[in-house]
Amino acid sequence: MAAQSTQPADDRVVSRGSLNLLFARPEVGALIGAIVVAILFIAVAPSFRSVGNVGTILYAAAAIGVMAVGVSLLMVGGEFDLSTGVAATASGITAALTAWNFGLNVWVGVLAALVFSLLVGAFNGWLLMRTGLPSFLVTLGTFFILQGANLAVTRLVGGTVSTPQISNMAGFASAKNVFAWQLQIGPVSIKALVAYWLLLVVVGSLVLTRTRVGNWIFAVGGDAAAARAVGVPVKAVKIGLFVFVGFCAWVLGMHLLFSYNVMQSAEGVGNEFIYIIAAVVGGCLLTGGFGSVIGAALGALIFGMTQMGINYAGWNVDWFYTFLGVMLLLATLVNMYVKKKADG
Repeated sequence: MAAQSTQPADDRVVSRGSLNLLFARPEVGALIGAIVVAILFIAVAPSFRSVGNVGTILYAAAAIGVMAVGVSLLMVGGEFDLSTGVAATASGITAALTAWNFGLNVWVGVLAALVFSLLVGAFNGWLLMRTGLPSFLVTLGTFFILQGANLAVTRLVGGTVSTPQISNMAGFASAKNVFAWQLQIGPVSIKALVAYWLLLVVVGSLVLTRTRVGNWIFAVGGDAAAARAVGVPVKAVKIGLFVFVGFCAWVLGMHLLFSYNVMQSAEGVGNEFIYIIAAVVGGCLLTGGFGSVIGAALGALIFGMTQMGINYAGWNVDWFYTFLGVMLLLATLVNMYVKKKADG
């Protein structure tokens, strides 16, 4: 009788089961968190249950989520950007002051802001690759540069800490129709930023999971040296990710400008941490090489629901930042567990 083999099965062909595969997904923690938060506020806040408030909750999520898309891709690629909050403000200020100071059509300001935002992203990526400095140091420097420039230039040109009103300038109405439209669907009011957020989520997720560029992003985030050794264009990928973050900052900046007609020079300071937390809650590892755009969108949705839910429940809004800290710690622990599951 032949002896039975005692060799262990090859773990590459072992069936892991549907439950293990589910919990190996980077966004599973954010999905569970979103469900829990929704149930909580449905139970304690009657206004949260109103269908008419769905648009408000989605808008609060989109205000975080637009930047979280770019930040999550960047974090999967192994880098951070601490200038994202002020970069969006700088983009809006560039558009407003370019048009107002030179008496140009508002669309010229919009295009100038796009070029400016992309150049800021390209500069961050280029300096990172040129110097080898950690990205948090490079972008922290950019943060202070933009923060100071936002205030100084706004005061120099307009004399105040906010940009001049541009609502009566040529091109404003058409630009507002592009960046700050609003659609009423029954009792739900959907703002432009929500649609652009969802579009960015779809595009970002498809790029990350269905394209060669997505494979490159995971590769450079996991091990840049190994990725370079097998022909991945590490420099181009990382600079491209920073440029895309700049594009997201432009989208947010244009929406804010044409929604409120002015930009406050101090706006956006501190938001960079919220964008990073949304990405981490969504499954992005701080070490890079693992994450999900959809997870980051769920992370933004959690914050949107919490921000509005606290208001609807009549709680002290100061607890929102306590929630951010708790969510960051919990998400980090969940992400470690999920990563272990993903590694088999």
